[in-house]
Amino acid sequence: MGNPLLTDDGAGLCVAAKLKERLNRPDVAVLETAAAGLALLDFLSGYDQAIIIDVIQTVGGKPGDIYKLTPEAFDTAEHVTSPHGIDFRTALELGNRLGLNLPQKITIYAIEAADVSTFGEEFTAPVRKAVSACVNMILQELQKDSSE
Repeated sequence: MGNPLLTDDGAGLCVAAKLKERLNRPDVAVLETAAAGLALLDFLSGYDQAIIIDVIQTVGGKPGDIYKLTPEAFDTAEHVTSPHGIDFRTALELGNRLGLNLPQKITIYAIEAADVSTFGEEFTAPVRKAVSACVNMILQELQKDSSE
């Protein structure tokens, strides 16, 4: 996920592109999107498992750090005025209540971003380094999952 025109925000898309280059598995689909909120449900529906790659900005986070999270790590929105403002966890809850066929296992890899507001297609140095590390972490997870 991400926006390739907002500096570090495109890191998730870059990880996905590198995974596409390195993966040779017909049982794994790699999708790229700038969608958020409810629109993400269209991308998740019909899959048993999902790995989502995006950037994150946390209080006190160090740019380039990589977090492995679950949807439960995110708070749900209490007051939503627009479907575009629905956070990921709330969108998942709504999808489940509507009976959509959503993945039972969702893992989120989030790279701590330094800059997601400046127009530019170049990542900051720490995020550029984290992209390769994140690709390797996901490849290891996929290899582990296929051997279980």
